[in-house]
Amino acid sequence: MVLRFSGFELDSERAELRRPDGGAIKLRPKTLEMLRLFATSSGRVLSKQELLEAVWPNVHVGEDSLFQCIREIRAALGDDKRQMIRLITGRGYLFEAEVTDTAAPQDVTTSAPAHAAPDTRAAAETNVEAAERPPGFGRRRSLALASVAGLAMLGAAIATWTLRPGLILARGPATIAVMPIAGAGNDPLVARMAADVSGRLADGLAKIENIRVLTAEAATPQADFVVKGELQKSEQAWTVRARMTSTATSEVKWTASTSINLADTDLQLQPSRLAAGVGHALALRINELLNTDTRVADSSRVVIEQATAHIKQTSPERFQAAQAMLEKALAEEPDNSDVQIALAALLMRGVQMVWLSPAEREAAETRAEAILQQTLRARPNHLPAHEAYCRFLNATNQFNASLVACAKALSFDPWNGIALYHVGLAQIQTGRFEDALATFRQADRFDTPQVSRWTWMIGAGWANLLMGRAEDAVPWLQKSIAITSASGRTHMLLAAAYQQLGKTDEARAAMEKGRELRPGSNVRNVPTPTKNSSPVYLEAADRIIRSMAAAGLPEG
Repeated sequence: MVLRFSGFELDSERAELRRPDGGAIKLRPKTLEMLRLFATSSGRVLSKQELLEAVWPNVHVGEDSLFQCIREIRAALGDDKRQMIRLITGRGYLFEAEVTDTAAPQDVTTSAPAHAAPDTRAAAETNVEAAERPPGFGRRRSLALASVAGLAMLGAAIATWTLRPGLILARGPATIAVMPIAGAGNDPLVARMAADVSGRLADGLAKIENIRVLTAEAATPQADFVVKGELQKSEQAWTVRARMTSTATSEVKWTASTSINLADTDLQLQPSRLAAGVGHALALRINELLNTDTRVADSSRVVIEQATAHIKQTSPERFQAAQAMLEKALAEEPDNSDVQIALAALLMRGVQMVWLSPAEREAAETRAEAILQQTLRARPNHLPAHEAYCRFLNATNQFNASLVACAKALSFDPWNGIALYHVGLAQIQTGRFEDALATFRQADRFDTPQVSRWTWMIGAGWANLLMGRAEDAVPWLQKSIAITSASGRTHMLLAAAYQQLGKTDEARAAMEKGRELRPGSNVRNVPTPTKNSSPVYLEAADRIIRSMAAAGLPEG
């Protein structure tokens, strides 16, 4: 069955969404399922609970999973103004688009048993909900349910999962049981914190699309892996130690320890950061286990490490040396995805550092995108490839596509602060400043990986500044500078904030530092590229540039 609305086509048989030009849009399975539910319920308000129960049956997930799917759908449909999927305050969400459907003749035979099955959810609907249904709703709903059932049966028949050579599970996604984290001693505070961290960890893992999370009650006999942990509290810190064990072999597949300093971490952030510290490391390990490429030679890893060391020195000469290393390695192993990702990232580094001529820049962008798309076709669940593609699309101002790609990375690691940062950047460029600030705050709540924390802090400061909240922007920018003081752009944003607050001396001092770190900066070359940027963003960004000029940024 194909559902058509606003020029888009949702093909249930192929499980894909197509743009008006016929191009396919990549969506996570849960996001696609939610869009199908919206389309088959057009004109009817769906409550949050109804959406959660339909998309995540028998699995407890938080509302942020629901919000993430809705954000991805809006990005895919270009619904920036939220007119197609409307929030009905106090009731839920309404899909406002005229939907038509086309069922292939063979679908009738395939879906006959599904039509005969009772729809328990429909039986429980109130008369008010029934009155809200548009003409043809019942037929579309039945066809959609039949199609979903057919897809589920097909998926169950062919699903396989390979972990390591010699270990193949032919029964769908890997299952992971998350046992309650044990609290050391008899302290009620430790027990409460342990329970809170356990719940947040399980909720986060449940968002990962290629695994299934089991509750403790359904645990070890049915799970492929079991996660256990212990929480300890000292006078200075909370510490969680966790491990994941294979049920079949009792082999420990992963261990990690994360600590947070009590003096440096707000009380409300403590459980989030403990769960994220464990969850981020665990998500990376799970993705590695499920996507290990045994063909990657140790020599290739050495080349990647050497090339990375070269480029960290940041010079055109180092860039060229690193590129030569990776080009040689890729010629020797053309299917090596790790080398492909490293080379694509390097090419974009050259673009961003303005080390390439305009013609070289265009060629580098084209090649980097082709490399990453090839990698994703070969390894569609490989987190590093999705993360690299997320960054690439942002760097090339493909903001709507970037939102989808970054969401895909988050579907394998919900605590990935780098992906969240790039989601926030795309939201800024599309004029959604409040959404961007919320995204940067979420990255700060997780604080993983810590090495990137300065990025979402500058993002939060920038978002506040774009909304005219200079006073709120200052502390975020100051914290970013305290972590990484080498970014001239952060100092320039701080100068703009001070200028707007009337602190002209502080503004000029910050601008002087920014220009010292970025020699040659002026009003013309400091703004980010404007391709595909929202008029709302361009207007707000211009106000910031004018403030920078008043603080001492040359006109050019």
